[in-house]
Amino acid sequence: MEQQDITSTIIASAFKVHNTLGFGFLESVYQNAMIIELRKQGFRVEKQFPLEVYYEGQIVGDFKADLLVNHGITIELKAVTQLQVAHEVQLV
Repeated sequence: MEQQDITSTIIASAFKVHNTLGFGFLESVYQNAMIIELRKQGFRVEKQFPLEVYYEGQIVGDFKADLLVNHGITIELKAVTQLQVAHEVQLV
């Protein structure tokens, strides 16, 4: 599957989860639903996957990806009514 097809499938899965569940749940509910949906699409999915951050070959920190898809695509989930600057910083 091409990168664009993978991205489109992930986005479509997110819309399906949101349209099915609606709003108002905790992030963990949407996370679990996304795992189910993405695995149905044939993806390998891990949640709260620890990743190290490197800068010029040195570890400068770490974080946990909400979802790691196919060992290379990180998904950061948000269950808020409006994205704030603090949320956007996590997406860079």
